[in-house]
Amino acid sequence: MPIAVITPSHFQNSSQPYYQILTSAGFEVRFSDNSVPMEQQQALITQLQGADAVLASTEPYTDEIFGQLNLRIVSRAGVGYDSVDLKAATSHNVAVTITPGTVHHSVAEQALALLLGIYRNVVQRDRMVRAGGWERVSFPRLAGKTLGLIGLGVIGKCFAEKAKLLGLNVIAADPQLTEEEANTLGVQLVTFDELLETADIVSLHAPNIPATHHLMNASAFRKMKHDAVFLNTSRGPLVDEGALFETLNSGKLMGAGLDVFEQEPPPIDHPLLTLENVIVAPHMSGLDLQSEIDMASNAAQNIVDLYQNSGLHPNIMNRDLPTDWAW
Repeated sequence: MPIAVITPSHFQNSSQPYYQILTSAGFEVRFSDNSVPMEQQQALITQLQGADAVLASTEPYTDEIFGQLNLRIVSRAGVGYDSVDLKAATSHNVAVTITPGTVHHSVAEQALALLLGIYRNVVQRDRMVRAGGWERVSFPRLAGKTLGLIGLGVIGKCFAEKAKLLGLNVIAADPQLTEEEANTLGVQLVTFDELLETADIVSLHAPNIPATHHLMNASAFRKMKHDAVFLNTSRGPLVDEGALFETLNSGKLMGAGLDVFEQEPPPIDHPLLTLENVIVAPHMSGLDLQSEIDMASNAAQNIVDLYQNSGLHPNIMNRDLPTDWAW
């Protein structure tokens, strides 16, 4: 009987649909022990002993981990797979899959929540009233502002649609997109620098790859408007957090909304956590009750599909696996 290990704590519930998908296909389902630090290599190896498949979160999968296990598939719940060494997975004949089309509404809603939280000063007003204050200070109106999206994939497009309903103008920078494709979405395609200089809100929706590491650095932040808002619901390493802190601390930028950090969780004394115009969340953008069901179910189905059928699958990310790959 093949064994599938479930590492995300929020999926470790046998009443969820994914559990039935796996067990009906003949899998033994095991839950990892989330009291141990799964980001540590040896702890992860211990938890995955005997596993054929893992329904994975953001824990790191390295060459050493693949070398000490007999995994056939790492099925990521979500669309990011930067925590997996894809080259190492391929060399060990391990398929790596994602679950496209399951988190875009959740991420777009989180980005909107962070944006509205800043523009309506939600956190500070709540704290003030609870402390007995009643100071009524107006903030800018959001309608009519320009939202700049760095990346216009599925999530960026979803955010654009929702933002336009709030009266925002939307521009985007995405080297993979044509101007014609952008126009069909009612979005103006611009260069990266044009976006930084023009947008009232800059929102990151790009993948975490070497080319995007610290994409938002001191130079990029200097090009933004003095009263602009910065949002990151993609991945922490895209942002030079020291540069962001210095920019905000100097009085430039209206605020920032961050769902992700370079180190997660961030240290309690992280400088960005000292700033009142920064709203943070614990990497929750892709998670809501429906996305949890959809991600887990699709991740489980990826495992079952690859177990029952030879050949490559559309959700496999390491495309250089042999074309005759089989479980």
